[in-house]
Amino acid sequence: MVRKEIQDETDRITGRSKQISPVPIHLSIYSPNVVNLTMIDLPGLTKVAVEGQPESIVQDIENMVRSYIEKPNSVILAISPANQDIATSDAIKISREVDPTGERTFGVLTKLDLMDKGTNALDVLEGRSYRLQHPWVGIVNRSQAEINKNVDMIAARRREREFFATSPDYGHLSSKMGSEYLAKLLSKHLESVIKARIPSIASLINKSIDELESELDHLGRPVAIDAGAQLYTILELCRAFDRIFKEHLDGGRSGGARVYGVFDHQLPAALRKLPFDRHLSLQNVRKVISEADGYQPHLIAPEQGYRRLIEGALNYFRGPAEASVDAVHFILKELVRKSIGETQELKRFPTLQAEIAAAANEALERFREDSKKTTLRLVDMESSYLTVDFFRKLPQEMEKGGNPAASTADRYAEGHFRRIGSNVFSYVGMVSETLKNSIPKAVVYCQVREAKRSLLDHFYTQVGKKEGKQLAQLLDEDPALMERRLQCAKRLELYKSARDEIDSVSWVR
Repeated sequence: MVRKEIQDETDRITGRSKQISPVPIHLSIYSPNVVNLTMIDLPGLTKVAVEGQPESIVQDIENMVRSYIEKPNSVILAISPANQDIATSDAIKISREVDPTGERTFGVLTKLDLMDKGTNALDVLEGRSYRLQHPWVGIVNRSQAEINKNVDMIAARRREREFFATSPDYGHLSSKMGSEYLAKLLSKHLESVIKARIPSIASLINKSIDELESELDHLGRPVAIDAGAQLYTILELCRAFDRIFKEHLDGGRSGGARVYGVFDHQLPAALRKLPFDRHLSLQNVRKVISEADGYQPHLIAPEQGYRRLIEGALNYFRGPAEASVDAVHFILKELVRKSIGETQELKRFPTLQAEIAAAANEALERFREDSKKTTLRLVDMESSYLTVDFFRKLPQEMEKGGNPAASTADRYAEGHFRRIGSNVFSYVGMVSETLKNSIPKAVVYCQVREAKRSLLDHFYTQVGKKEGKQLAQLLDEDPALMERRLQCAKRLELYKSARDEIDSVSWVR
């Protein structure tokens, strides 16, 4: 029925001809077990127009295909038959033009079961004939005869698995072949693409939230006449917010565990990615060691060379240290926003919400600066005084009885530089373990602890100095704009819900 409806819709748009139309046919499939995804089945590229088609159809099809695959968010499935030369594949050719880096292109080889006897497509599947950034995947679809016989997809997939499992040519690749593997491969890639897009989506949502909150900042209403009652109300609202914020950090509400995630996942991952392999490459070690002593060769050990290599390597730790501080800062900012939204008493007073948010974020900025200074000081301390005992305990080469000339020459041989690089790498590894433990302590002490202890202290001081009119402005409400506020609040909740959804996947391992 679905196939017939597609054909009928095609005939309605193009008539019973062999022409094409850029108007897409939308087929929506709903299921609780699938992600939101748009799949576009593009027409195959053609080289010549057949009877009943205009001469421009070749270019028309190519333009249509390009209009979809040029989009940077699209994933290209370049399908080529195995019984044709891959060098002549139009799908690969046009994919390479719009995606020269190959980051979005997946090569799929079909009709493996229709190749001439004694031939195979291993050169393509194993990347020797034409290499793509992503691995080639071979599949075996239903034949036209099987389609005519209404062979279902379950049976077709079983036949496909049996084909690869029993094939003398492709048996060793069977675990990475077939439509099911292709689906898993694309799903994994889609997940990585979505994660890469999360920051820009979150930025757009946060911008929309800021715009809505900015509009709500103009709305407020008094709840009391005298300044004393107004001040009491404001302080009570602040305490309600502060209580919810602390519950997030202490585990009474969700969100605080993300701070631990920074230390348990993000920081170690950042340390592992530091480019020590490049910094301590044989070429760079030779360069640093050779330049360390100027025109004079080192006599016994390249003291200055060692120090320069170590100092250069330790400097890389500043990045993960600052990143950990910033990551915790952004989590705390998000928890402030979330806590404000969960403080029911504050919902009536958007102006006060904005004041509390601004005061809390200002305090968090101060905590971040203090934390950043402290964590960078930890890195600087490692650079300022090296652990000498580490190098004293290193195995010393025994040169007694050896040829002094040969020993001197060895100091400039490849093995000599490799040992230096290895020794420095070991020392840097020891420092990495130390910082992996000390950076979280500094961050928690300077940011999390201070946020729990004194987040609104400065705000309390400022509020205590305000006069009655200023206090009334914090609790002001314009009756004429109540309906507008209601609509804005609904949109704001929607955006915050979207932001929370994004947050829930941003920190998944």
